[in-house]
Amino acid sequence: MSATFSSLRQIKKTFTKTVLFGNKPSVELFAILSVYFVQGILGLARLAVSFFLKDDLGLTPAQMGALTGIAAVPWVIKPLFGFISDGLPIFSYRRRPYLVISGLLGSLSWILLATVVNNAWSASFTLLLTSVSVAISDVIVDSLVVERARKESLSQAGSLQSLTWGVSAFGGLITAYLSGWLLERFSNQIVFEITAIFPFLVCLAAWLIAEKPISRDELISQQDQSLVKQQIKQVWKAIKQKSIFLPTAFVFLWQATPNGDSAFFYFTTNELGFEPEFLGRVRLVTSVAALLGVLIYQKFLKNVSFRKILGWSVVISSALGMTTLLLVTHTNRLLGIDDHWFSLGDSLILTVAGQIAFLPVLVLSARLCPKGIEATLFALLMSIINLANLLSHELGSLLTHWLGVTETNFNNLWLLITITNLSTLLPLPLVKWLPNNDPQSEGLEEQDNISYMGEVYENKALGTMADNDIIPEVIPEFVTNKNK
Repeated sequence: MSATFSSLRQIKKTFTKTVLFGNKPSVELFAILSVYFVQGILGLARLAVSFFLKDDLGLTPAQMGALTGIAAVPWVIKPLFGFISDGLPIFSYRRRPYLVISGLLGSLSWILLATVVNNAWSASFTLLLTSVSVAISDVIVDSLVVERARKESLSQAGSLQSLTWGVSAFGGLITAYLSGWLLERFSNQIVFEITAIFPFLVCLAAWLIAEKPISRDELISQQDQSLVKQQIKQVWKAIKQKSIFLPTAFVFLWQATPNGDSAFFYFTTNELGFEPEFLGRVRLVTSVAALLGVLIYQKFLKNVSFRKILGWSVVISSALGMTTLLLVTHTNRLLGIDDHWFSLGDSLILTVAGQIAFLPVLVLSARLCPKGIEATLFALLMSIINLANLLSHELGSLLTHWLGVTETNFNNLWLLITITNLSTLLPLPLVKWLPNNDPQSEGLEEQDNISYMGEVYENKALGTMADNDIIPEVIPEFVTNKNK
């Protein structure tokens, strides 16, 4: 009997160390990981939304691109959800009720998509609700992770954030192929109904969160206006510093350049005849490629100066993006390469390059934040990046419309791809705005950043960080970005 208990203890110890990265298993930890897992698995409906907008609602590529930008709005104002949660407790609780609201709102929005949505306006509103739902839950679980991290050692805090990212990535990896497989066998509406189940799990997880009700005195103390004003002054003072403002401006200009994701999705489905199951395979390949990009960056490039790596990333990503022209002009066929194989290979390369290009942006954002206002300023920087991506989708939508690229006319698609790729080079003369050295070496201590460095992978499921251009970003993602 003692040998059995000893074996069980050893298994638990191994599980805690290898699977949970040293985090002690608990009911609350399970609840937190469940929310992150749901965020990753919502990619199940990503393809279904794309085909729903294209086939069922008959949207043009330009209209889909514009709708994509609308769905990104909640991520631009994400810090507002944090202020609301902290300052407006519901029934004396600041976390549980908002998770319940998030789950119910998410399930409701997917049910609406499956049943009553039948035009572009209602689709825009409903997809906006799905994005609000995910953004709220993301803010809440991020705050829970921060609260737990403060009670742990610095190394343990990093392990907790790595675990949450890994769980979300696992959820995204599971749905990568299933998103296409399901769509081959069921309608878009059935996929939406299946997806509606998962946000409801967030409601159940909310009751497992260990939260003490906040007293009226505590609430009044935390709502002290002088503290809020002081924090706003500190953030404004920091953002005005050239060492922070100039790198942020460079990243904003780079990420705000137009993209043609929606138009290319129409080309691959309407012109090349790619089926949902194959697009699911592409997502699976890019999911693995995204992980490969992370590994390459961590192993070989994380110590390269931001100016050098981002400068070269702009050039290399733009050049690699031009390879898509081979598919658009059918040159790959002249070279004896099948459309499907070329798409898989091209998506893999672009995803790795996109991942390597974008990770330094997030790391730089974290390292620019001065001590004392780390979380607030970092959230603001992430919102600025999300705003840039919103503008990117809207500008891409306008450009698609001006060039006359529609669901059947792809004559100018080559020009759209050329313009969108060359436009990413426009901020290159401003590369000197980026720091040549690590900003932390100029007075910031690395340990001050560990508590929020997990935001670098802000719940980005594999395949959603630097995703391929075949499938447009119409499902609300986390810190959306494009292949640059």
